[in-house]
Amino acid sequence: MDVKAIREQFPILHQEVNGSPLVYLDSSATSQKPLPVIEAVDAYYREDNSNVHRGVHTLGTRATEKYEGAREKVRKFINAKSTAEVIFTRGTTTSINMIAYSYARANLREGDEIVITPMEHHSNLIPWQQAAKATGASLKYVSLKSDGTVSLDDIRETITDNTKIVAITHVSNVLGTINPVKEITKIAHQHDAVTVVDGAQGAPHMSVDVQDLDCDFYVFSGHKMCAPTGIGVLYGKQKLLEDMEPVEFGGEMIDFVNLYDSTWKELPWKFEGGTPIIAGAVGLGAAIDFLNEVGMDNITAHEQKLADYTMEKLRTIDGISIYGPEKRAALVTFNLDDVHPHDAATALDAEGIAVRAGHHCAQPLMKWLDVTATARASFYLYNTEEDVDRLFDGILKTKEYFGDVF
Repeated sequence: MDVKAIREQFPILHQEVNGSPLVYLDSSATSQKPLPVIEAVDAYYREDNSNVHRGVHTLGTRATEKYEGAREKVRKFINAKSTAEVIFTRGTTTSINMIAYSYARANLREGDEIVITPMEHHSNLIPWQQAAKATGASLKYVSLKSDGTVSLDDIRETITDNTKIVAITHVSNVLGTINPVKEITKIAHQHDAVTVVDGAQGAPHMSVDVQDLDCDFYVFSGHKMCAPTGIGVLYGKQKLLEDMEPVEFGGEMIDFVNLYDSTWKELPWKFEGGTPIIAGAVGLGAAIDFLNEVGMDNITAHEQKLADYTMEKLRTIDGISIYGPEKRAALVTFNLDDVHPHDAATALDAEGIAVRAGHHCAQPLMKWLDVTATARASFYLYNTEEDVDRLFDGILKTKEYFGDVF
């Protein structure tokens, strides 16, 4: 994998921040965008801008072909059976809320259980809290092991015949834990429970085969995988989606409208009311082409080397706490003794190094870790070992500075 050539495709990386070359280590929050994606969105607005599905003129036809072409690219990317199973949304948060509102509220009853973990992003926690409150169902949590992983024995113990939904992240955005979602899905299905996989940190970094995972729903965001913001995907098994009611009503998603009743279009369009995020879908299609050209397995291997190298380097620093398991995805979350993570992130930014600091939309996990916040360095296909070396040197300078201050 030619990382130098890849980096040339990302214009934003070729700048200085606070007098130093930018080191971008915040891809778990949002990835940077390569030229093919930028150019695809620009070309759509310059040459093809029109609403989709509604017109027979040339621009409308070209826009529709690009929009639906992007859907087919997503289908292949995650190996869905049909484009009917691929719904375009605003992102992971919207996708999970759609499932929690349309599927969960229609199917949950008092006494039913929703099983999740304490490592979930708020987007895969709050919608289930609200669904439980609305239906009388209850939330059950799978306990975490000391390294921030889940055991299949605990999964088996937590999921019961009362469990109707199991919602779990593919990859923790804080710990880097890669959950065994295929095995969890198999256990859930033994109890006739439906699985919802939050793939926001999974789909950008590894090959995803929803048929192999056998999950019932899989959701992810484009902006974390080189695509524009505001576009995401809800994958669902066709039978489940067919039985679900739309959550937004209006133009585009209807079949026939009468004065007192209406009927809906077939999948996937019944869930895409109004003018969709056309340029975002075009950009997502271009991002998938870009990632496929590099190769998802190559990206995974490259990121694994970076994560291992980072762990090796940071472990040599006195007074640093690193959170999460040994085998992890491409992120490292840490704290420095006596230095608030916001201060650490500010000091690193002064060196041109962008990391994320805060609770990372995972406050229950922060409580489990017994911290108020952490700093997180997250990697993607365009990062290098030199970036990690800069992070290492920046942390040492940060420790030295705050050591002198205090």
